[in-house]
Order: sequence, then C-alpha cells, then structure tokens
Amino acid sequence: MDLKCASFFAGVGGIDKGFELSGFDTIYANEFDIEPIKTYKANYNINVDYRDINNVNANEIPDFDIMLAGFPCQAFSIAGYQQGFDDEKGRGVLFFQLIRIIKVKKPNIVFLENVKNLVAHDNGKTFRIIIEALESEGYFVKYQVMNTMEYGNIPHNRERIYIVAFNDRNLYKEFDFPKPIELTTKLKDFIDFENKVEDKYYYTRENFSHYEELENNMQNTDTVYQWRRVYVRENQSRVCPTLTANMGTGGHNVPLILTKYGIRKLTPRECFNLQGFPNNFILPKNVANANLYKQAGNSVSVIVIKRIAEKIMESLQNVKKED
Repeated sequence: MDLKCASFFAGVGGIDKGFELSGFDTIYANEFDIEPIKTYKANYNINVDYRDINNVNANEIPDFDIMLAGFPCQAFSIAGYQQGFDDEKGRGVLFFQLIRIIKVKKPNIVFLENVKNLVAHDNGKTFRIIIEALESEGYFVKYQVMNTMEYGNIPHNRERIYIVAFNDRNLYKEFDFPKPIELTTKLKDFIDFENKVEDKYYYTRENFSHYEELENNMQNTDTVYQWRRVYVRENQSRVCPTLTANMGTGGHNVPLILTKYGIRKLTPRECFNLQGFPNNFILPKNVANANLYKQAGNSVSVIVIKRIAEKIMESLQNVKKED
C-alpha cells in the first residue's frame, strides 16, 4: 500500500521514523530550525523545506495522503508558561497553519502529537477548538493520552496526547489505538551504566558547585536522578523522567546516573535511545551536544508512534478488504 506522508514541524524526523518503520513513506518535510534539519538530512533522503510554515504555499506542497505534525508544544506545556494560542512567540497559533494546508491538500489522515497538558489547557477550551477545527474540515477524530513506559516498553515516563483524524467514517470506526503492554525492559537496556564515556559527561567538584549534594544523595547505580536547582531527585520507579528540550542548556533537570566511573549525565545517544530511535539513527558530528539534547527532548517517542502507525496501516488494509 503506497501511502505518502508529509511532515510538518518535522524536527529530527521522529514521527516520520515511526511511520516509516510501519510501511509508510515520507515525501515532504518542513522544519524551520536549522539544527534539527542537520540531523534530519543525515537520516533521510529528503530536501527539507526550511521556510517558516507561515510562508509555505499549500499548492507548492506535493500531494500526500497523511499529514504528520508534532506542532510546537511549548505554548501548552506545563513546563512553560501555558500561554496557548496567546503565546507571545506565536507558537500556539501555528496549529491553524496546518488547518490552512489541510483545506487545500485534503489528506485522508491527519496525525498530531503534543504534550498531555494540551487537553487541560484553558479548562479544555484550547483542545476543543483544535478538535472542532478538524471536524469542521470533515474529519472524524480519535485521541488518547499515552505514556511511553506503558505503550512503548521503554522505561521513560513520557505522557503525550496523540490525535488521529480520518476523512473516511469507515476507517475511523475501524481504527483503535494500541493497548498498553508490559514494561519488560530496564534502564540498562538504553543507558550504559558499565562502561566509561567521554570525560565531558562527568560531574566533578571542579565543574559543578553542588557536587557534594550529588555525592551525598546519589547512592543507587540502577536508576536516574535529576538535579532540581537546589536538591537531588531520585526516580524510585527506576524509569527515566520526561526528557525535556532544556536539559542541554544548564544543570537543571538533566538526567544523571551513578556509575563506577563517577556521576555523569546521560549522553545524547542515550537520550535518543530512550525516545525509541533505532541504533542506526545518525547523530551528526556537526551538531553541538547542547542542540542534540534539545532535539531529543523536543522529539517524540518513536516506538509509540510506530505502534499507532501500525494500527493505522492495519485499519487501512481491513477497510480495503471490505471494499
């Protein structure tokens, strides 16, 4: 089944990767930030459209069957200022650029991902506007909040809202989100607790003023800690706390582990591992680590996306058989 996807706010291509692993093909990608574009281009043979989406004429986009979009979530995130559609940087209203493109291109399916807080933002008003905008274009909408550690078999506590909209009622009825699965993996399957990594990842008395706090409070070698401005938090569930976009910009919220070689932060590769990216996903050498951390935190849970995409593919095949 040859189904073409167009990816908006594509980032490093996490949503694209989940759909690709499920048999779909991305033919177009739009991303404004030059740093994730470098990572995207290292992994996909697509000439990324790097224009601001506000300046993209829908008629210039090749025809596609499925719209993929992890539209900017900072405006709705509980970690930010929760300004939503009133976000002073204009990130909240970018959703309506997707609607503008939908009106022209009329894709069969729209797949959206965002932070869990989108559902509750402004007492649910923001989310209702989004759903109603899709319905007004003739789409039937299903959505669900899913946690990576419950639906992806990865020990990463990451809750996100997934929205799937269909222009075919039969397809809508056929589709169901995947069921939860048992978490059988451990942090050590994604994080290297055993081997020495580059010195730059280790915290010492010389490079971290609160090192004694870390040393006194980090005792276990099978979990993840975080430095929370003035104290150390241990994740007692033995999963990684939600990776964030700002974990590469300073000491706050950076996931830390205790190893026999010392206390260190996770490497960018380990962060991408916890997002479910395959081992052969390339992290370019011409992208700074701070940007790679940001990209990992901004990205999506690839394995959860893959499971949803598989259900979409299954539904498409079932409806085709009935025809």
